[in-house]
Parts: sequence; structure tokens; C-alpha cells
Amino acid sequence: MALKDVVNVFQRNGYFRSGVVFRQYLAPRPGVFMEFPESCSTQLVESLNKRGISRLYSHQHAAYTAAMGGQNLVVVTPTASGKTLCYNLPILDTMLKQPGSRALYMFPTKALAQDQLAELRETTGGLQRGIKVFTYDGDTPVDARRSIRQAAEIVITNPDMLHTGILPHHTKWISLFENLKFVVVDEMHSYRGVFGSHMAHVIRRLKRVCRHYGADPVFIMCSATIANPGELAEKLGGEPFRAVTENGAPGGGKYFIFYNPPVVNEELGIRRSSLNEAQRIAGLFMDQGYKTIAFARSRLKVELLGKYLRERETKKVRARVVRTYRGGYLPRERREIEEGLREGRVDGVVSTNAMELGVDIGELDVCVMSGYPGSIASTWQQAGRAGRRNKESAAVLVASSAPVDQYLVRNPRYFLEQSPEMGLINPDNIIIKAEHLKCACYELPVAMREMADNPETVEILDFLEENRFLHRVEGRYYWVAESFPANEVSLRSVASENVLIIDTTGSRTRIIGEMARSSALTMLYEGAIYLHQNVQYQVHKFDFAGCRAYVRQVKVDYYTDADLAVDFKVLTVFGEDKTPALGKKWGELMVTRMPTIFKKIKYRTHENVGSGPINLPEEEMHTSGFWLSLAPPVVRDMSNQEKEYALMGLANLYQNLAPIFLMCDSNDIGVVPQTKAADTGLPTVFVYDRYPGGTGLSEGLFKVNAQVMQAALELVSQCECRGGCPSCIGPPQLVGEATREKVVNILRQCLRRG
Repeated sequence: MALKDVVNVFQRNGYFRSGVVFRQYLAPRPGVFMEFPESCSTQLVESLNKRGISRLYSHQHAAYTAAMGGQNLVVVTPTASGKTLCYNLPILDTMLKQPGSRALYMFPTKALAQDQLAELRETTGGLQRGIKVFTYDGDTPVDARRSIRQAAEIVITNPDMLHTGILPHHTKWISLFENLKFVVVDEMHSYRGVFGSHMAHVIRRLKRVCRHYGADPVFIMCSATIANPGELAEKLGGEPFRAVTENGAPGGGKYFIFYNPPVVNEELGIRRSSLNEAQRIAGLFMDQGYKTIAFARSRLKVELLGKYLRERETKKVRARVVRTYRGGYLPRERREIEEGLREGRVDGVVSTNAMELGVDIGELDVCVMSGYPGSIASTWQQAGRAGRRNKESAAVLVASSAPVDQYLVRNPRYFLEQSPEMGLINPDNIIIKAEHLKCACYELPVAMREMADNPETVEILDFLEENRFLHRVEGRYYWVAESFPANEVSLRSVASENVLIIDTTGSRTRIIGEMARSSALTMLYEGAIYLHQNVQYQVHKFDFAGCRAYVRQVKVDYYTDADLAVDFKVLTVFGEDKTPALGKKWGELMVTRMPTIFKKIKYRTHENVGSGPINLPEEEMHTSGFWLSLAPPVVRDMSNQEKEYALMGLANLYQNLAPIFLMCDSNDIGVVPQTKAADTGLPTVFVYDRYPGGTGLSEGLFKVNAQVMQAALELVSQCECRGGCPSCIGPPQLVGEATREKVVNILRQCLRRG
């Protein structure tokens, strides 16, 4: 059955029909082609011709011209639009014309690096002169590393290896740094938030080392569609960039569908489970032979959705192969899944956003997203994983009951007409900056003149000297501590430690995965159920100090979820504004987090079937925050419990709607209501950055708060529930009856008087 016919069957199916709230067909896109530039090497053109590339897309031509002219550039076009050739063409051409030239490629994951290695070897295989291309990462054998350092013309690595394995040992890489002509930074949009803030400093350290060896490379960055590519590239690279944004690649047609699970309890506003609905929709397309990828928002939801799909397939004569894919799997397991997709042995895969990036996973036809991915850019990235070979494809967004999902399915034009989010980073985060200054001093002494226009940096250097990390001699700061600073800095978070997950089932122990320490607080406590592929494990011991979680295989009919108690202490106020209805501030907070109890939740029905205590120490974190305090007249007629419920409803709206305007993921912020804040005694909603030191989100919310409040008012006013539901302020059993009108009243007063 043709894909169009399957889409029509889905839309008209009695079970699904009422949930399809929006459908749009995005027409095929014709390509804009240009001939190879006359200056391009003849043997390179011939090699590409043999691979079926006889012309360039217009953006590939523009990128080649800019790069060969010595301009830093950022290429921003959709998934599968040929961005790889935008940097391979000028780099290979330069190497053929200037033997001895070097290039450094950076990808955020090892999987992308392996893809690029295969692509480059296929291209260079047809050249008269071989170009030596190697990957250099944690999987590179020790005995091969010396020859790679000396002989490689193109070094493919990742930010983590550049940070810990190359820059601190630059004296072993002299042939690379003396002859470095190009630096490629692919998947630039992934360098946002904390990761992006770290990456900006890694690039600054790279440029320092290049200058030391007399090199001044051209930077070529590539990105999926975001709103501020030039600005993000310049913040990452620290110098001007030219943005190439006109896409010349052809594209196949795509059916884009918004599906809102129908309400099953009007009284409580409860909808069908988005996970169960995503499983049914993915199954419908897989039944017709269409290769399908499903995305879910968390590791737990990926494992649940994968489990539900596999259970569905076991009931059939010809069971289709379904795999799950997420962070925390060991590299060998991830490579095997990717290979199965490319070779067509896997019919369906369920993934976190780990598969958003451009790793080659073959031809997929359908993308099903269980819940809004958190940003417009991510939604287009995930939808773009289907139809990568210019074939017709379909993407289905299955809304959850979260307010942001409901806002978007009720306003689909907002999604389609809104420009993708901006990539936000904060290189001035003092914690991140200090850690990378340690690394920079270890690599090369930092001279005072380098920091002449940056007094804050000099203050950090002086602080590090006082604490005996550095020693200043004749205007230069030298590293004198015995530690190796790069090993103590994780680029993916502010805390560097991961928890190893160790299977102790039977007589042998083995490591089956790892998890960030902050996530382990609520996922790896003793008694927790940990899901890995289709296997259930229970944590029987959690060595929090030693970062080890010991698990055993079990068979139970439930999974677990934890409650987290959060408290605040205001340390510094950076900015404030006050109206008759409310006061808003942003500043520095001390956040205390402690898991309290866990709940046992039954598969499929998601009902609570038990609970237990969690015995872990509290954790403290300095970060930035925004807080909104309601003036006494706004809540004058409410009891303490009514205030508590209203604040919970308001917090639910902020947790879900603020990320749209902050252009971040909902997991980047925490939102906690307090009926009587310690600093003011007023009913307050705290919104805080989940990372030590903050990443600039709190200041952003301080500026756009009125827009968030207006969107919250529209959402609650338009909701069809009676007294509250998961799609607006939260279900009545959590926020009480008749709370919805109180939240509407609060928002109206704040907007009217503000």
C-alpha cells in the first residue's frame, strides 16, 4: 500500500480519527544545481562523478567559494541536504593543491565520526594521491595513536577527545597544528546550553594552540535549522562567520500530522496515554512494511515504548525486529543497532534524541514522536530522519497531556510559522570559565596581555593562583598543581562524574551502562527498576560516593518513579521589577535537592501500586534563578491550601510553556512553587537553571515573562476541562477542584496591572 494510502487509512480509522487534529502535506522541493567551479581539482571532480555527483547544490557551491576565500562559514540547511560536501570539497581540494595541509574534523558523537570516516574513504579512494584519514577517539588503539599523530592529514575526533587527549598533549601534534588549514565543527546546533558553553572555551583553547604554532585555520560549521546560526557560530568561534542558509538540495514530500489522544475522562481531563498511542500508530505503519523510527522524551519512556512494540510483535506470525537506542548503552551495542538499520534488518527503532543527529541509519519512511521533542528545531530534526533519500515520508507528532504539547496541537500554525529556536550558550559562566582557564594554563602559560580587556578573567586567574593551581612569573600564569585539569572537566555537564551500572545477576558481573550522577539520584536508588532494552533490572545497592549502581535481573509488572524535594536560598539579586500585582527578580540561588520516596507504577495502566523511601544525601547547587512573587491583593480571598493549589497550577504552566520562549529544553529548567518564600514571605514560583552557575535562561525569562504569562492565560482559557487537567494547570487530584478559575484570575490581574 502506498504511503499516501496508509496515511489516509490512519486518518479515517475509527480508533484514530478523532485524534487527528491537523494534517499538512509538505510538497517535494526541487533542487538548485550549479556546475563545479573551474578552480576545483580535476581528479577530485572525477572521483565525485564516479560516485554519481555530477553537479553541486547551490549551498555547496557557496560554501566552497567562501572557504577557499579564507572565510569562516556556517552552513545551515535541513537534514540530508548534502552538508558533508560543503566542507569535504574545499578541504580535499586544498590538500590536493597544497600537499602537507591538515584538517581537523569534530563531531559530537563517535557514531558520526565513524560515518564521516567511511564517507571520506569512499571519496578519496578514487583519487590519484591517497589522503590519510583517521579517527582519533577513546576507541583508537594505543599502538596506532603515534602514527596517527605524525601521519594523519585529516584527523576526525570529538570535542571530548580534543579537550582531554589532543590539546593537553599538543607537543605530540606539531605536524597537525603547524599545517592546520581547516577546522570542521559539524552538528553545531547540538552545542547549546552547558555543552555549548564548554565548547566555546575548547575552541578558544584550540585557537591559542594554533597561534602558538603559527596556524590560522578556517572554521567551517554545519547546523540544522536554527534561528541564530551566525550568532551561535560567532559565540562558539569568537570571530566573524558568514552564514550560508539557502538550501539547494531537493527533498521528497512529507505528510506532517498532529495527533492529540482523545479525552477518556472529561471530569478529570485525562487523555489516552501518548506512549500507548505512539505504539499503535508506529505499529500501523510497520504492519504495511514501512521502516519506522519512534522518538520518546526520556530513557525510561524509550524503554517502555520499545517494550510495548516488542510485545505487540510477538503476537504475530512474522514478528518484526524492534530495537531501542539511547545514551547509556555501550558503544558496541549502539554500532550493532545502527548497522541493523542501515542494512534493513531492523524494522523499527525507538530512540531518545540521540538519533536526531546525522548518523547514517539508512532509509526510514515514518517518524512517530511521542510527545513534543522540546523545541521546534528538534522536531524538524526528528521528522527529517524519515525520507532521507528524497522519498515520500510521514511524520506524526503524538501530543502528551503536557501544556506545551496541548498549546502546540491547538495552535499548529504557531509551530509551522515560528522560526526555529536560537542556540543559547553562556561562555561567561564563571564555573565553566575557571575550569577551562586551568586547562589553558596547563597547555600554554597564559600571559596577562591576553586578558588585558577582560578584568573578570584576571580575577579568576588570581583566585586560582591564591589557591595554588597557578604561579605567576613576569606577567604569565603557569600551571603548578599536580593534577591533570582536563580530566576533571566534563563537557557534557558541570559535574564530571558518571555512575556505572553493574549487572550482578549470576556469578559474573558486567558493566551494562552508565548515567549522569544528577540523573542517578532519581533513577538508580535502591529498589528502583532500571530498564535496558527488553530486560528489567532492580537496583539492590547504590554506592553514591563511589558512583556504582549494582543491579540484578527481575521480572515485575511495574516501573518506578521518584519524588524530589527542592528548596531555595536567595544569595544575590541581579535584577528586579515590581508592579502592583507581582514582583519579579533574577539572581543567584542555592538549590538543595533530595529524593524522598519512589512510586511503583503499573505498565500500561500507569496506576500507582506501591511506594518506598529513598535514603540518599541531599545535594546543593549554586545556580541562577528567576522568581515571581504574587502581591497580597492578588491572593487575598484564598485560603492557604487554595494558594498552594494555584501556585502548583502556575508552576505547571511555567515548566511547560517557558521553554518555548526561552528556546531551551524543558529539562534545562526546574520550577518549584512555595506558598511562603523565605526571602519575602510571599507566594512565589521559582524557576532555576538545572546547571551549576546557570546558562543564562533565568535572565531570559526575566525579560520575556509577560509573553509567557499571556500564553499561559490563552492556554488555560481555551482548555475544555472543568476545573483543571494535565493539559493546563494539572489534574484536579493534584491541584484541587475549582483551581483553574483562580489561576486565570491571577494571570489576568498580573497582566492587567503589569
